[in-house]
Amino acid sequence: MKKYLAVVFLLTLWSGWGQIHPKDSVEKAIAGFFEAFHAQDSMRLRQMVSPAMRMQTVGRSSTGTDSVITIPFGNFLRSITSIPDSVRFEERLLSIAVEVDGNLAQAWTPYEFWVNGELSHCGANAFQLFYEGASWKILQIIDTRRREGCSE
Repeated sequence: MKKYLAVVFLLTLWSGWGQIHPKDSVEKAIAGFFEAFHAQDSMRLRQMVSPAMRMQTVGRSSTGTDSVITIPFGNFLRSITSIPDSVRFEERLLSIAVEVDGNLAQAWTPYEFWVNGELSHCGANAFQLFYEGASWKILQIIDTRRREGCSE
């Protein structure tokens, strides 16, 4: 009986090798997005998103009204690639929470955004992803941005 249990245990372990948990692959896709973002690699960023990619920001206008602003992905790419080499920027993810149901995933990532070594703002990103063939594609990113309540 002990030999039988040992064989079943080993087969169970062996069958799990090489398989990546969907949550891990979603985290890897998001990490890859930020690697390309920090490298200002618009070609790689374009490959990581769905053709229907949507970017939005939730924020407060100068009049104090809460609003949602949609940013065309092409505009985002142009703004990233136009950042001069003299400007160092980093979006630091503080944590990541992923939920997956089949080929749909969402991730919540609180962050801090740093420019030239100084905290610029903080907030949270909400990602929606779709598993397309062999990889996760980002469908939507919506974020918040604020200067208050950020820790240093």
